[in-house]
Amino acid sequence: MAAWDGIITEEEQRRYAKAGFGGAGGIGARPALLIIDVQYRTVGTTSQPYWQAIEEYPTSCGDVGWAAVARIAPVLALFREKGFPVLYPHVAPKNAATDSGRLAAKIPSIMDIDAKGYEFVAEIAPRDGDVLLPKKHPSAFFGTPLISHLIDLGIDTLVVVGCTTSGCVRSSVTDAFAYNFKVIVPEDAVYDRAPTAHAVNLWDMNGKYADVMPSADVIALIAALEGQA
Repeated sequence: MAAWDGIITEEEQRRYAKAGFGGAGGIGARPALLIIDVQYRTVGTTSQPYWQAIEEYPTSCGDVGWAAVARIAPVLALFREKGFPVLYPHVAPKNAATDSGRLAAKIPSIMDIDAKGYEFVAEIAPRDGDVLLPKKHPSAFFGTPLISHLIDLGIDTLVVVGCTTSGCVRSSVTDAFAYNFKVIVPEDAVYDRAPTAHAVNLWDMNGKYADVMPSADVIALIAALEGQA
């Protein structure tokens, strides 16, 4: 059962299918893992339901974030075992004097987060050799050296996890697709504060820009590749 079943109508799904959307992009020989914005500000320091979680960080997605962390962890472990690159696009601490712009005007709560909120979640935190990519905008590509790293590493496929499904994940996926990378999104390893937005964006990305599947299926694909270690 897909994440969007019961939300996207059968009629809408028929329209996408009739138009030819939803084909498989597949996986290449050299994947990289993008872990986007998995910081305490997006999940909270403990797993709590949404309305309790936002008392700590208004930008938290709550317990759905922690559920995704549990799915990201084995994907990350396999990437490390295989020797495939891991990159961490993430929101850096904001300087109110210089970083306001349209984002602060649209989402003022993002400007008022303490230092702990910007830390990577310990269970899937970066280690030496991983690439850290501070960003100021939704896409992991915009204004960052991500594409330069991917070219240097010889990457042909991106596995994208993190948050939010409808925001930074989607923006990064569409840009990756535009750069002609194969893109895979483990549907249970991305998260969003709005369940409907989560489901709709997964459905649309699967139709147009990425292969969306359970993380267990992604693990099987990666496991079958020859490692680089």
